[in-house]
Amino acid sequence: MTADPPGSDVAWHPRRVTLIALTGGIASGKSTIARRLAEHGAVIVDADAIVREVQRAGSPVLAEIAASFGDDVLTQAGELDRPRLASRVFGDEDAVRTLNAIVHPAVRAESAARFAAAHAADPGAIVVYDVPLLLEARAEDPWELVVVAHAPVELRRERLVSLRGMSPADADARIASQVDDGRRLAIADVVIDTTGSMEETVAQVDALWERLTR
Repeated sequence: MTADPPGSDVAWHPRRVTLIALTGGIASGKSTIARRLAEHGAVIVDADAIVREVQRAGSPVLAEIAASFGDDVLTQAGELDRPRLASRVFGDEDAVRTLNAIVHPAVRAESAARFAAAHAADPGAIVVYDVPLLLEARAEDPWELVVVAHAPVELRRERLVSLRGMSPADADARIASQVDDGRRLAIADVVIDTTGSMEETVAQVDALWERLTR
């Protein structure tokens, strides 16, 4: 069922919620929640898609990445070689901080522009920012509601191995590279438990939407 941490009811009053952050660890079911909210009519702003856009070939962000990490993180076509860059920064906290300092400001500016555009087109629109790294990137923003997709680490590991074809070691490394569940849950206004069936997850999202639009 949908779980609200103590004191979270303040997030629902006294006005309609129009800007929501949706986050969750890898393989937590966050994308399923975002799709269902979109089916209900929410405007989804996808942080991962924005990251790819600001890192496109010829962009200032990509030029700065190459200057910081070397031209070999670019393909012959001048695009970002994502696996190479990932291997360059994975496990290196200083490198991750450097990369985030380059990418996050551009993502922040573009996402804010998309929030504003959605609300200019429809002041009553419910805009959902689908962002896996909320705590790492912009947890300090004044979200009207934070929704966290949650499943136990063991289940997420199993999903990564069985559904995404990762090795157990790679799955463990990806999970370990993100903030722990306790920190993520601590900022939640609403928790969607994705441990059960797809139908159970969808039912929780439907209940959330009903509450948002009540």
